[in-house]
Amino acid sequence: MGIASLVLGIIALLMVLFTAGIMGWLSIILGIVGIILGVIAKKNPEDKFAAPGMITSIVATVLSIILYVACVACLASVGTVSEISGMIVNFF
Repeated sequence: MGIASLVLGIIALLMVLFTAGIMGWLSIILGIVGIILGVIAKKNPEDKFAAPGMITSIVATVLSIILYVACVACLASVGTVSEISGMIVNFF
């Protein structure tokens, strides 16, 4: 379970870094599944990959949430700017 957690965390981290938040929802899901598998693996004291798997999954999940929110905020601001510029053009 620890290796699966580590692999999911690495895949989620790579998705966050190389898709720049566009595929954030998928990397969030992979990160959460990795965290769950890491918690399950943590119950087995012989599993050495539980802690690194949890760490990579948590980092990937946090980064993907931050970048996904930033992408949504950026797209929302583009809509607002275009509305404001349209009002300015119509005013003059």
